[in-house]
Amino acid sequence: MPDGFGRLLPSATDKGNDTTAGNLLWVSSTDLGPESPSPRMGHSPIAGDTREILFMPKNRRHAYLAFDLGAESGRAVLAELQSGVLTTREVHRFRNQPIESGGSLHWDVAGLWSEIRKALNSIQSGRLAGIGVDAWGVDYALLDERGRLLENPYHYRDRRTDGVMEEVFQKVPREEIYRTTGIQFMPINTLYQLYAAQRDTPSIVRAAKKLLTIPDLFNYWLTGKAMCEFTNATTTQMVDPVRRVWAKDLIEHIGLRADLASPIIEPGTIIGPLLSGLASNTIFAETSVIAPACHDTGSAVAAITARDGTAFLSSGTWSLLGTELDAPVLTPEGLALNFTNEGGVNGTTRLLKNVMGLWMLQSCRNCWSARGKKGGYEELVGLAIHEPAFRHLVDPDDELFLRPKDMLAAIDQFCSNTHQPSPVSEGAYVRCIFESLAMKYRLTLRSLEKLCGQSIQEIRVVGGGSKNRLLNQFTANATGRRVLAGPAEATSLGNIAIQVLATGEASSLEEVRAVVDRSFRNEIFEPIDTDKWEPHFRRFEQYCEMPYAGN
Repeated sequence: MPDGFGRLLPSATDKGNDTTAGNLLWVSSTDLGPESPSPRMGHSPIAGDTREILFMPKNRRHAYLAFDLGAESGRAVLAELQSGVLTTREVHRFRNQPIESGGSLHWDVAGLWSEIRKALNSIQSGRLAGIGVDAWGVDYALLDERGRLLENPYHYRDRRTDGVMEEVFQKVPREEIYRTTGIQFMPINTLYQLYAAQRDTPSIVRAAKKLLTIPDLFNYWLTGKAMCEFTNATTTQMVDPVRRVWAKDLIEHIGLRADLASPIIEPGTIIGPLLSGLASNTIFAETSVIAPACHDTGSAVAAITARDGTAFLSSGTWSLLGTELDAPVLTPEGLALNFTNEGGVNGTTRLLKNVMGLWMLQSCRNCWSARGKKGGYEELVGLAIHEPAFRHLVDPDDELFLRPKDMLAAIDQFCSNTHQPSPVSEGAYVRCIFESLAMKYRLTLRSLEKLCGQSIQEIRVVGGGSKNRLLNQFTANATGRRVLAGPAEATSLGNIAIQVLATGEASSLEEVRAVVDRSFRNEIFEPIDTDKWEPHFRRFEQYCEMPYAGN
């Protein structure tokens, strides 16, 4: 392991502590050790059940509940704010397992709702000042005139949208769609899902009276109020990001029903009180359900400062690399580079690009598990470090990797099509994925700088992938930028932060972000051996430009 492979960045209250990271490749729940003491609190485990963040001192005690729903799992996080200190505790964690029905892939929203109810019922004492839900984007639910779910929502990896973008472009040119919405073209976007639904199941669409995104559906079941929160609504590719309203002319021009869209609300809006009977603790009946940034990446970015020369990289199933701006970029260059302008908090825009992310590793691990190999992520990362560098490179955004039945076979096919040897071991596949992601981040970062007119000096990595120290180091090496990794819990922290702002317990978004920054140890990765990446980056660029690579 090279010297300088990551070092812990002390919190504002660390004094003279040498926090060398050592040779760990993956930060587990106990690897980072104890949090440093603050002037008003004792030690707290940095990755245990309890987290502490400093806010403006207030004597009143307030509790908040954040539901963070991801593509693989969900969790409920309980936070308490008292005397300027916010403590958080995970009270419930559960799997999010898609289901196949009739040859189609769906989300089990009834199962997720049951887990949300369990979490509410697990809290037997105290009052809540707010409840917030964040989840993934693009997927949606259709409700009938009585508010009942017409069908289980489709999973974005379902194949019904194959070829749909080209059908839509025959009705409205892609240039007009981008000029109107500023959203990256991906077949999983709600626009194409809804078009496929109207083509394949027109009777269901005709029966629909409301369309809600996934977090909006749970907010509806919590409050009885049908609203669409702005940050998640923008992922539909049906929202005007300048006026922050539905792009109804575009929707109708494509031939879809603009009347299905529920009213858009901004993050930080109090939707309404929790419906009675949903929780066994009756004092929760009047609890405010608050819309945070309901898109999970929107919540993650709300927790950190990533603008004016700093980029964010939300690393998980997907990698979302971008920066925060005051206005969307709706230029022909943005279209050519296929960047997206997703809604942010406090009137901001998240200019970013979606990259396939650790979905590739998750899928490989599923393949190995099906063959009886049960190694965990930490073990796989450990194997990758011993493999030769740059033997195999793939374009993570090639359609081969969007929804393959066998990710290992998909990687083999890409390597064969680009005249590379296929990986022959688990470690080789993992190293291929990590090096390819780091190369893609460099390519995306170069385009981001062109679009925003800024030089990016630092990358803030948040989300579960921020614990992957090998990928963090590769990212620093490939891009030549300092990487600041953490917090891994940025999504739930951002969810809670917007609730705190909505209830008036903090004065500004800047205050919340500064407090998170100084209260959590992040880890710094400085670029090393960047010259070794140069010739292979040029090779990687060629692979990305090859139209036949995934064919």
